[in-house]
Amino acid sequence: MDYYKLIEASCRSVDLDFDENKYSQFVEYKNLIQEWNEKINLTAITDDEGIMKKHFIDSIKVFNFPELHNAKSVVDIGTGAGFPGVPMKIVRPDMEIVLLDSLMKRVNFLNEVIAKLGLEGIKAVHGRAEDFAKVEYRDHFDAAVSRAVANMTLLTELCLPFVKVGGYFVAMKGPGAEAEIEEARQAIGMLGGKLDQVIEVEIEESDLKHNLVVVRKVKPTPKQFPRKPGVAAKKPLK
Repeated sequence: MDYYKLIEASCRSVDLDFDENKYSQFVEYKNLIQEWNEKINLTAITDDEGIMKKHFIDSIKVFNFPELHNAKSVVDIGTGAGFPGVPMKIVRPDMEIVLLDSLMKRVNFLNEVIAKLGLEGIKAVHGRAEDFAKVEYRDHFDAAVSRAVANMTLLTELCLPFVKVGGYFVAMKGPGAEAEIEEARQAIGMLGGKLDQVIEVEIEESDLKHNLVVVRKVKPTPKQFPRKPGVAAKKPLK
């Protein structure tokens, strides 16, 4: 399989440029994932095709939301092995990106990725969203993104405080997200957001699909949110 052409087609579908240098960064990233995955649990998907399609192209497809092209600063909440934040940085090197994760081992991995790929304007931060949304990163970013971390109600409480009024929170969700979205509507409003749209995304040369759930921040998030670590999961907003 020609992975260069596959990723190039994916980028072209969302109006992004692609070249040999960017492809080389993806290949190095893939190699690091496979190498580190033998030491720490980064992902259950370890084959070349799976990583390219289910992680890299899946992450690039966040740009199916057109307004994200205008974002200059993005925070990736619960980034894990760097998805979608690192692929976003590779294809849009002008973006300022913060990768936030609660596990130091993953942050160490991400720091090596950043160094080996020669990426600038991106940093990995060790910590919890509940803490960092209370200090310097509150109302700081044009957009927050998150992939497969938690349900929409919890995710919105964790992510929306990071976003400037007028900015967006984009959650990458599986194909059956309607009930979850409906359940989160009231919480989204309480947190200063408004459901903007749901965009169905397809991955080239596969039957993989997911949804981008887009929330626009229309007013400041009340200061009591996010609540202390663990509270939002135990007592979801209704």
